[in-house]
Amino acid sequence: MSEMRMTELGDLTRRSFVAFLASLPFVSRAIASDNVVEVKMLNRHPDNKKIRNVFLPRVVKIKPGETIKFVSVDKGHNSESLKGMIPEGAEKWKSKVSKDFELTIDKPGIYGYKCTPHATLGMVGMIIVEGEGMTANLETAKAVRHRGKAKKVWAEIWAEVEEKGLLQTS
Repeated sequence: MSEMRMTELGDLTRRSFVAFLASLPFVSRAIASDNVVEVKMLNRHPDNKKIRNVFLPRVVKIKPGETIKFVSVDKGHNSESLKGMIPEGAEKWKSKVSKDFELTIDKPGIYGYKCTPHATLGMVGMIIVEGEGMTANLETAKAVRHRGKAKKVWAEIWAEVEEKGLLQTS
């Protein structure tokens, strides 16, 4: 066999082995955790100092099994799922204030979250998990009422999601 053919077979074998490992329930989470998306928890937006108490980015789209890492860049913030803004059957979460926090999500759908101390000041965000059923909780999530500045920020988030086509399936 040529050297190129051996390399192709070697790659195929490696891919098959990784696929096999990923099929094991106790390993799939560890492999998926290599795909980490960071969301910074900040006192001020780095590009616009007038925007205070912000998640950056405030909207992320991931594949099932990928991990979101909330990074406590500035103290005093956390991440907590919003009631009514996660898919039915999905696990809610609440991290500790001023601590980094990792969240691996397997269920497709729309996940709204907030910083518990700063939610009414507009510190909210969204995770969109791709896959079958991604928009199953769309209307429920959109119907959730928000208080204070969060109401305005959610309008901006929904506009951003629409503008970027983030709820479109490929």
